[in-house]
Amino acid sequence: MSNPAIILHSPQLGENIGAAARVMRNFGLTDLRLVTPRDGWPNPAADTMSAGAFEAGVTVQVFENLPDALEGIMWLAAATARLRGIEKRVGDAADAADAAFERLGAGQSAIMFGAEKSGLPNDAVAVSDFLMTYPVDPDFKSLNLAQAVCVFCAEWGKRREDADRVISQDKAKLGEPAPRDELYRMFEHFEDELARAGYFFPPEKTPLMKDNLRAALIRADWTRQEVQTFRGAIKALALGRGKARVDRDD
Repeated sequence: MSNPAIILHSPQLGENIGAAARVMRNFGLTDLRLVTPRDGWPNPAADTMSAGAFEAGVTVQVFENLPDALEGIMWLAAATARLRGIEKRVGDAADAADAAFERLGAGQSAIMFGAEKSGLPNDAVAVSDFLMTYPVDPDFKSLNLAQAVCVFCAEWGKRREDADRVISQDKAKLGEPAPRDELYRMFEHFEDELARAGYFFPPEKTPLMKDNLRAALIRADWTRQEVQTFRGAIKALALGRGKARVDRDD
């Protein structure tokens, strides 16, 4: 069983990191990944709030960017209160826990939370498979980062008693899922060729166009073989375009 990782994107307070680690360990989660924590790492304030969670098995990895933090991740949920105008599957913490649990044995999942003040950036939301929202009172939406982590972890804890549940035969027949770092390389390969073809216009809309392309592609639940096939198709199209230019020059 490969439990989900918890990713904190640009967390600000060490206390929140420590409290998040504490609730993770309460419910059997141990893989904590930090993307550019504001106050660096290690952080004494986190130790104080962790209640010994780090000594009890919670491991911390620190990354300079999100793609590196997503290495080996096959399915990603993003915690956000805003839907951002990007088409995604949406649900609550129970739905996210169900989806992650269904993928046990098919590679690791991750649940990603944003910074205390600003939440997740759009480019992080774009590469997620699922948007996780909480039914908070619209008149008081403020939720502490560690509390937000706790809501998901508690839902995951409910499913630990069902750890003997197996992946359905249909999913077992699929090829090996593509890890997130391979998907990033595929995205970049595709976008590079689109840029050479003049697709991204006007320039100021390029980031949004890339986000929407990635959001559409990510829904396919790619296998490694599918990624290789798609990259081969991109290469063939690029070579064909180059040959056409040579023919016209002749």
